[in-house]
Formats: sequence, structure tokens, C-alpha cells
Amino acid sequence: MGIKFSVLASGSTGNAMVVQSNETQLLIDAGLSGKKIGSLMQERSTSCADLDGILVTHEHSDHIKGLGALSRKYKLPIYANQKTWDALNRSVGKIEDKYRKVIQTQNQIDFGSLKVDSYSISHDAAEPVGYCFSEDQQKLSLVTDIGYMSQNVKDKVVDSDVIIIESNHDIEMLRMGRYPWNIKRRILGDLGHLSNEAAGEALCEIISMKTKRVYLAHLSRDHNLMDLARLTVENVLNENEISLKELKIKLKDTYFDRATEWDDLSIS
Repeated sequence: MGIKFSVLASGSTGNAMVVQSNETQLLIDAGLSGKKIGSLMQERSTSCADLDGILVTHEHSDHIKGLGALSRKYKLPIYANQKTWDALNRSVGKIEDKYRKVIQTQNQIDFGSLKVDSYSISHDAAEPVGYCFSEDQQKLSLVTDIGYMSQNVKDKVVDSDVIIIESNHDIEMLRMGRYPWNIKRRILGDLGHLSNEAAGEALCEIISMKTKRVYLAHLSRDHNLMDLARLTVENVLNENEISLKELKIKLKDTYFDRATEWDDLSIS
């Protein structure tokens, strides 16, 4: 089978993704209620009871809302670096020591044949990370909640079959929006979120002949539109003489209120 995944939800109201391999099923973030995540898993013909653990990117509430409840109900280990554990301890309730798994950022964890690499990202959290998942020759990269794409991030995610990348906001929509300036400044800053333009610029450097699909994720409901995000990203790529059509790369959506279909990395 290889690697399969579904983005269960993506956005400021909650984030969660399930990744399957031949031997393993992992949840990445639990930013919805445990009940809602369970329902979304059922829609994808799987169950939280089949999970082998939960990986945490960072401690913001839209990534950990259901974390404690799911761990306690299904006896699931939680994997996070020490600074993230320190930051989320008060938010998740009591977690037994045996389910507290401390991982080292930039190190690889093996779940059977599935290899998981965490890498440092720029965001206003204790020690935020992104993840790459690889098995055999397949590679899936998650790049969200990131203020800018450092060279370290680009090096980590290059040569992925599928990339899930943040395309959070249209800059002008954000500047003209109702948020107070301090919030706008945070979002636009190096510890905030990638704009549509920045996502396109990053993709110019990280897509390759191996890339099959790109998912645009964590879109703002107030300062972005799906069609605008896709158009902006494609325009930036075209300006850099990169044609998704010629490369046969599909640009895909994620949703705040429903899960994506299963994506099997072995399928072109």
C-alpha cells in the first residue's frame, strides 16, 4: 500500500491529519474535539482505536483541542518535543507518563517501516515543527503554520511526492481586513503564516520532477479564497517558468469543515 493520508481539517478553527502506511496509522495534531475527529475518521472508514499515536506540531489550541481526550480514551501515546510538552501541559489535562513521548527536533522516529522526520519551523510557539513521512521511495511533507521558508525547511521537504503547504492569506485582503494591526503584523511577520505569494515562491524551490500533488492548507476564512489561493500560487509558478500542467502536478484543496479524500502516494 505505501503511504496514504487524509487532511481531516485545516484552518484556524482546527487542524488534524491522518497518515497510514503498511504497518502504522498516525494522527498529526488534534485541533478539533475528540468526538469530531472520531467522526471524520469514521467517514474515512477508519477509527481512532486503530491509531498508533499522535504527533504534535505545536501547542496552539487549533492543533491540540482534542489531544488529551483522545489520548486518554484510546490509550494513545503523544509525541512532541520537550518545549512543546512544557507549553501544552496545562491544556491537555492528565496524561500518564507512559503516553508522554519526548522527541528531539531534527531527529528521525521509526514506526515500523514508516520513517518520520521532524524539522524546525518559524512560528510563534515554543518549538514548532513540521513533519516529513517516508517509506520506501515515497515521501509526504507537511509545511504549515510557518512564517517563512528557511533553507533548512526547503532542504527537508524537497523531492516529496506530495507537499501540504500553508497558503494562509492574500496580503491585500489581510491588510484591508477587520483584524487589529497587531494581529495583522503577527500574521505577516516571520513568526506568522505564509501568504499565497510566499507559498508560490516556496514551491518554486521545493517541487521537483518527483512531485505529484500539492495541497494548499490553513487558508484563512476571513482573508483568503480557495480560487484566489490557487490562482496566485499558479501565477507565481508561471512567472518563474514552472508549469504545473507540464510537470503533471495537481494543485489540491483542503477544508476547515470536511476531510479530503484518501490520497495514496503510490498513485500518480
